[in-house]
Amino acid sequence: MRAVIQRVSEASVTVEGKVVSKIDHGLLVLLGIEDADNDSDIQWLAKKIANLRIFNDANGVMNRSVLDEKGEAIVVSQFTLHAMTKKGNRPSYIKASKPDIAVPLYEKFVQRIELELGRKVGTGIFGADMKVNLRNDGPVTIIIDTKNKE
Repeated sequence: MRAVIQRVSEASVTVEGKVVSKIDHGLLVLLGIEDADNDSDIQWLAKKIANLRIFNDANGVMNRSVLDEKGEAIVVSQFTLHAMTKKGNRPSYIKASKPDIAVPLYEKFVQRIELELGRKVGTGIFGADMKVNLRNDGPVTIIIDTKNKE
């Protein structure tokens, strides 16, 4: 699993002109899934994101998590996070899972991060043409790949 985590002061997802998710202070998580992903990736990544200390404390140091902040989250599926660009100028998405594999893993991830955060999270609509609007706070953007834990 590959995730791009953005600390936001607000974010929303719109599909066909209708806002399907909207948050204020919290995290926007763009999630890419590949066939090799499994339950251990889901558990590790959800826990890592929930506890990631990327919010400022009273001294302006990034020392607080979304849990500490009682912040919100939106998780949006994004197969393009697995784009391969080594050859040519047209990205290949061969590593990105097809919906029959990706949808159940995406849904499990959403359930797991809700468990970690102790609250519902917003989502996009899997496979839809989504318009994601955000105000990146900082900006703070973190990339995590469960296959390359750095």
